[in-house]
Amino acid sequence: MTWNDALVAAQWFFFIYFVAINLAYLAQNALAMLEIPKHIETRLLDLLPRAYSPYETPVSIIVPAYNEELTIAASVRSLLQLDYPEFEVIVVNDGSRDGTLQALLTEFGMVPYPEAYWRQIACAPVRSIYRSTKFPNLRVVDKENGGGKADAVNAGINAARYPLFCCVDADGILERGSLRRVVTPFLQDPHVIASGGTVRIANGCEVRSGFLEKVHLPSNLLALCQIVEYLRAFLFGRLGWSALNAVLIISGAFGVFRKDVVVAAGGYRHDAIGEDMELVTRLHLIHRLAGKPYRIVFLPDPICWTEAPESLKVLKSQRTRWQRGLGQSLLLNRALLWHPRGGAPGWLAFPFMIVFEWLSPLIEVGGYVFMALGFASGIISAAAFWTFLLLAFSLGTLLSMSAILLEEVSYHVYHERGDLLKLALVAVIENFGYRQLATLWRLQGLWQWVTGTGGGWGQMTRIANWQKGS
Repeated sequence: MTWNDALVAAQWFFFIYFVAINLAYLAQNALAMLEIPKHIETRLLDLLPRAYSPYETPVSIIVPAYNEELTIAASVRSLLQLDYPEFEVIVVNDGSRDGTLQALLTEFGMVPYPEAYWRQIACAPVRSIYRSTKFPNLRVVDKENGGGKADAVNAGINAARYPLFCCVDADGILERGSLRRVVTPFLQDPHVIASGGTVRIANGCEVRSGFLEKVHLPSNLLALCQIVEYLRAFLFGRLGWSALNAVLIISGAFGVFRKDVVVAAGGYRHDAIGEDMELVTRLHLIHRLAGKPYRIVFLPDPICWTEAPESLKVLKSQRTRWQRGLGQSLLLNRALLWHPRGGAPGWLAFPFMIVFEWLSPLIEVGGYVFMALGFASGIISAAAFWTFLLLAFSLGTLLSMSAILLEEVSYHVYHERGDLLKLALVAVIENFGYRQLATLWRLQGLWQWVTGTGGGWGQMTRIANWQKGS
């Protein structure tokens, strides 16, 4: 092969890859569009008067909290007002160094509660357990810091009394009917072992005393870009995989699991950076290899509102951590890849994650650099260079626009005048800097994972300017 042949082959490789990745996402979009009407029909039933039945399984809501003084009280209040017949809230204070524990003790009248603590899953030592004098279904587990969210959730699982547990981030705000909707698949199918809901950006919204009062778009451009990102990832990304029973990620911010299944699997891994994806992928692996019937589902309508980073520093830390967690989760559960019993998770979702998520930052950055240097040196023609850029930007914009359209025709969460136009503008603007920057951060996360130089979980700095107090 000559040098010119190699250059031509490289050009075609990057062209084909950029087209393939976007066609793969568009295929997910098509699957999601087929699923959306089913969920809309189900949600219409929520408008009817509801009578609870004894078949609705009690749920333990676990809230891992580390240095969440600003948002923890409002988050717990939002959980206590959920529309569900029987549930408990367990806040796990993971050795916070700020006033998280004191805020809980003061706000909810917590007192020490002597109860038996069954340590089914390994976790850092528990110092004390408190129970609210105002809300009988609220407890706080105060423990030593375990080095990550996984350890805190495991402590909560140990303390949970009910057969289902729901993991919610400490800054999360659930809509009143979200828990009921996310638990519904467990009532419809006895083989369901996990169910996840949608995470949306709370920045710009108005939350008072734990209640979401008004939905607004944020003014911060970074937060706006993340709204479009989340629409792509949740509304048609995970919904498309759910149709194939191949969801590999249920967000740690909002997911429900059967407790006995997770305990049997060993709980969350303490050494996992992306503990939420690792657990779900491991559950696929365990059940597929054992030949056990199961389902892991995603629903687009149960919503958890959470705060997104508004600074480049915090956002970079989050994205590099996500990329390290992705690589680790895939490596730890690599036996699922192309296993004879792997099904859609092992033969479709797992390869997709490797090629279009794990390796994509390396190939995308390599493509941009190769085409730019080739064009600057005259090796690559102007027609080829501009065609490449046009494909990359137009297909990226098309994906974002399709996600916004799907949101508009289905749930229409952002309904203020001008919201649709603003999101459409962001879908275009994000292609000129934001997506490239996010790809560079993911490439850095990939490098950190390969070399073992990455940091730990990091800390999400809360602004909480959407909290309006009591």
